Amino acid sequence: MARNRGDKEEGPEKLMGLLKLVQILSLLVIFVAGVILGLASSSHINQYFTSQAQLFLTNNIASTKLSDNCTVVKPCEKVDCLNMERFVHPDNVIHSMTDDQVFWRASLLPQKKGYPFDRVPKVAFMFLTRGPLPLLPLWERFFRGHDQYFSIYVHTPQDYLLNVSIDSPFHGRKIPSKDVEWGSVSLVDAERRLLANALLDFSNERFVLLSESCIPIYNFPTVYKYLIRSEYSFVESYDEPTRYGRGRYNRKMLPEIHLYQWRKGSQWFEIQRDLAVYVVSDTKYYTIFKKYCRPACYPDEHYIPTYLNMFHGSLNSNRSVTWVDWSAGGPHPATYSGVNITEDFIQSIRNNGTQCSYNSEMTSLCYLFARKFAPSALVPLLSLTSTAAFRRKATIQKGMFFPAFILTMKRKARLNRVLR
Repeated sequence: MARNRGDKEEGPEKLMGLLKLVQILSLLVIFVAGVILGLASSSHINQYFTSQAQLFLTNNIASTKLSDNCTVVKPCEKVDCLNMERFVHPDNVIHSMTDDQVFWRASLLPQKKGYPFDRVPKVAFMFLTRGPLPLLPLWERFFRGHDQYFSIYVHTPQDYLLNVSIDSPFHGRKIPSKDVEWGSVSLVDAERRLLANALLDFSNERFVLLSESCIPIYNFPTVYKYLIRSEYSFVESYDEPTRYGRGRYNRKMLPEIHLYQWRKGSQWFEIQRDLAVYVVSDTKYYTIFKKYCRPACYPDEHYIPTYLNMFHGSLNSNRSVTWVDWSAGGPHPATYSGVNITEDFIQSIRNNGTQCSYNSEMTSLCYLFARKFAPSALVPLLSLTSTAAFRRKATIQKGMFFPAFILTMKRKARLNRVLR
């Protein structure tokens, strides 16, 4: 009886011991689980902050993949980094853009007034050539010492290699070009291609189209001042009632283009930046000309004169600044060789008796360039450039003023130095 009573007393004690053991084991399990969860959370947090730190510290960093499983990052090279200078003044005219892409890029217009850089307006000289530049030394002399005030763009046959010395202002200035057929819309394509590439430089304010047979008949300061000061563009645009004008009109252009809107003019134009943007942005009227201005229509003589007359006539002077001699008749103007080049001949081009309007005032200074000149004219032309008569600046009328919206006082001071 005593034994049974002891067994009954030990039962509750054993039960209490087992419960305490279970509690201790439970606490141990919870502790271990907490440690494991804590370590795991710490690892994820470290990875998160490490990745975030890398995200913010790798600004302006480019990734370079070395292999399938290894990628490293390195700072971009200075020449590869996009900055304001390279954006507004592209230092290389070579690119891989298509015509549509470069036209789209050139048609972008900043909506914010003013410029976030010190803008000195430049003249873009666009040479539409059949290849060689036989009068290159004359132009190099013309541009010498005025690098800050001009840009050069050259369009050649697609596969032609423009080979000039590295110190020439023409070096590296050939744009991506395509072959051109005389009298076809490909001439208009080349003109618009030159404009689009020149528009990529935001400092280009005036755009003049020239050929390899063109020459300047005044020095650079006179030409620059004349163009930059002008309130109007210089695109010849007139109504020609003969078969050489209205006779080329195609009634299929209706209703977009009417006969009374049809215009003709010289291919060799000079336009301001705003109009250049309009020309490269146009697709509607260019497409009509491409489709219906053929054959024997000569789109280069009608597209820009007609387009500007329809929409921007008030900004155009309706004349060209390139002198051409058509007195002999025929489809091509007269060509002058070395035997024709004298000081009197150049003066006769300058003072040919023409009166024209410049900023709403009459003047006798109407032409800045002339064509066509054969390669043999180069040597006598170079000889003339050393004479006082050729170096002398033209007298510009007081009414030829700088528009206030183009130049700040700071830029005027810079321009005065080159124009003195």
